[in-house]
Amino acid sequence: MTTSQAGATPKAGPLAGLTVIEMAGLGPVPLASLMLSEMGAEVVRIERAGARKPLLSLPEAYDLDRHGRSILKLDLKRPDGAELLLRLAEKADILVEGFRPGVMERLGLGPDVVFERNSALIYGRLTGFGQDGPLARRAGHDITYLAYAGLLHAIGRQGTPPVPPLNLVADQGGGAMMLITGVLAALFQRSRTGKGQVIDAAMVEGASMLAAPIHAYMAAGLWNERRGENLLDSGAPFYDIYETADGRHVAVGCLEPQFFAEFAELLPLDRRFVGSQYDRTSWPEMRAAIAAKIRDRTRDEWADVFGPTDACVAPVLSLAEAGKHAHNRARQSFVRSNRLDRPAPSPRFSQASQTLAGAPTAADRQPASVLARFGINESEIEALVRSGLFGQ
Repeated sequence: MTTSQAGATPKAGPLAGLTVIEMAGLGPVPLASLMLSEMGAEVVRIERAGARKPLLSLPEAYDLDRHGRSILKLDLKRPDGAELLLRLAEKADILVEGFRPGVMERLGLGPDVVFERNSALIYGRLTGFGQDGPLARRAGHDITYLAYAGLLHAIGRQGTPPVPPLNLVADQGGGAMMLITGVLAALFQRSRTGKGQVIDAAMVEGASMLAAPIHAYMAAGLWNERRGENLLDSGAPFYDIYETADGRHVAVGCLEPQFFAEFAELLPLDRRFVGSQYDRTSWPEMRAAIAAKIRDRTRDEWADVFGPTDACVAPVLSLAEAGKHAHNRARQSFVRSNRLDRPAPSPRFSQASQTLAGAPTAADRQPASVLARFGINESEIEALVRSGLFGQ
């Protein structure tokens, strides 16, 4: 039974009718849960009763780690707390957690125990290094996992130290996106077998998978390990960032000869470079010529020149500017939710609407309201509340 079957109003979206239990944490698991919620799943976030606010906590209006969820604060170190979570898992479709290996087992909530109560559950686990191996229980962050994946070494310019790419590659790409991919694939398999399974998603491995084409280029001799000397790492002058007259920047990405030819015509660039685009001996002179030309105009002037073309030149927008760009406005790619300007739910579906997740309501934070959705009766809920299980 899902929460919607237990009495909640079903949400719109392709995952409407599914119930997700999210074990509260930071980083990629909350992003995955936000996306599942906006695709229609009912997400119940289990937070530790009495826990201190996390280091990077935000005011609730801006806290996307909690938006779109019901919140249940629960003391899982108490046997009755763990037992209550098992009862919720009996009626859930998915459980996701991002603890270090062994934490859920020590709480009596590991997959073996949970599957005894619900063999159809999809149990999604996300860690930095995976559930086993020498580093499995080590702490880390995006920069840590990228370092072990070999990717941090590859990001940056020639002669400079590696550059952390925010926390987008390991945390969100190799973590949240791979967790969602695994969960949805397991749901499809469950539709045929009726059985759930464990998803072991590791951010080192997920980030490495994102770089699979780079490994292929390297194996073929088309990529080397010297940072800033390759086609996509600022080594090529026609795939790089250039400063404009006003101190801003444009991104040049005309890899294909036909796009580079259009770029050269509009810049303009000496035609001799067009025929030698991939001649590496010409790259230093080509780069200097491009840089000098681009410094002649402002970023927005170049945007006017290249905007209507396929030259693959774009103004480098700030985060604040991105939401105001004409294309993003036309697509409504950014939305305002109360006081928060944020990206709209993505991807889009032709046959299902999506729900923009908002901050939890008062009812979303009340144990009685949350537990009633799982079919727990009023008298039992009152007894659980009196017991202090919810830290109130």
